Amino acid sequence: MSDQKEFLSLKKTFFYNFFPSKEEEEACKLNNTLFVVTRELIEIRDIYPPPKIDLENPWQIKIKITSYEVEAGALLIPYIKTFEYILRYWTLDLAKILVNGCGVCVQVWDVTMDNAPKKYEGERVYLWKLCNDDYALSCIELFNSSRLGIGDEIGLFWDPRSSNFMFKLLSQVTLEFRTKNNIP
Repeated sequence: MSDQKEFLSLKKTFFYNFFPSKEEEEACKLNNTLFVVTRELIEIRDIYPPPKIDLENPWQIKIKITSYEVEAGALLIPYIKTFEYILRYWTLDLAKILVNGCGVCVQVWDVTMDNAPKKYEGERVYLWKLCNDDYALSCIELFNSSRLGIGDEIGLFWDPRSSNFMFKLLSQVTLEFRTKNNIP
């Protein structure tokens, strides 16, 4: 992969302010309130290079579909994977919008059929933050057209070359197995 282009990648992390400034301390005393610890999203230069995308097997995020994901029409992406494989390629401003609770519209390419990729975009395709600091990629149309069901395994990665998600159905539970085991 030595011919792979290096992309600008600044790691995103939270900076926690545990200690009040003198002014904040005095304001708390004056108002008889407690100091509230705050956190802010910042960028840092990582001492390690960003994870390389293996073009033969680029699926950095692998998800086995759960009943919640099928019902919600959204793929759940853990916090650590979101920060490591997605947000490091986003601008700080865009990452802050996401982290502060707003959904960010994205594009998703379904490359399950290599010779006929399908693009999903628009206001109904977006990444958003869950209350537990994990993230979800909502795309009901993708779930419906791919007939994603419980137990199916998908691969996902953020392509910094095109600023899109790339999606692939890696394995699908057979209809016979679903019927036999009462799986939707």
